[in-house]
Amino acid sequence: MTRIHRVIPVFLVLFLALPSASSIAASEQTERVESATEVLSKIMEIPESAIPPALLSDAQGIAIVPGVIKVGLFVGGQYGRGVLVVRGKGGAWSNPVFISLTSGSIGWQIGAESTDFVIVFKTPRSIEGIMKGQYTLGAEAAAAAGPVGRSVKASTDIELKAEIYSYSRSRGLFAGVSLEGSSMQIDDKSNAAFYEKEGIRPSGILSGKEVKTPASAEKLKKSLEKYAPPAAK
Repeated sequence: MTRIHRVIPVFLVLFLALPSASSIAASEQTERVESATEVLSKIMEIPESAIPPALLSDAQGIAIVPGVIKVGLFVGGQYGRGVLVVRGKGGAWSNPVFISLTSGSIGWQIGAESTDFVIVFKTPRSIEGIMKGQYTLGAEAAAAAGPVGRSVKASTDIELKAEIYSYSRSRGLFAGVSLEGSSMQIDDKSNAAFYEKEGIRPSGILSGKEVKTPASAEKLKKSLEKYAPPAAK
């Protein structure tokens, strides 16, 4: 056997051992889903300052965007990537759809290294906008800083006129914050990588008929079932 013939099998083995680009991308999306699950759990650990259960029970969709990074100081903006889940028939939560969020700087958060955002959508109409691909919060449906605390009742504060409520968590501080004017966009590349299916549309992910549910997505859905069960009728 010549020297070149001995070298070729070695390179072939090394090449096959390398992770594919798609598997690396899928791993990144898995970490994002796991981070979203952790953010939800951390927020709901302290009932006195958590998202009101009554609001979550009535939610038609929830977006969780962990670790949003500030891209400017004093004057600038913030950018992050996360997931959106939608309540289906019977109150069950869908598979996560990957999204990106771009927002302007928020005064009291200036100087924070990163911020977690949770956005609660109260109506089907507020969900339909983002399903078109890109959506500006507050443009088609009213958006506002969300109320906090388990004592908030649906018959009082949550009988609000806004269709979208947003929250932030930074350095242990959790509070309602207005994201009106922020842009939310479907992240098609992340969807394709996570579900290992090129060209998959958000509708196919939400229906659950065109993709398998990865383990990390199943954990997120179970966490949502715990903290955001459907409202009793």
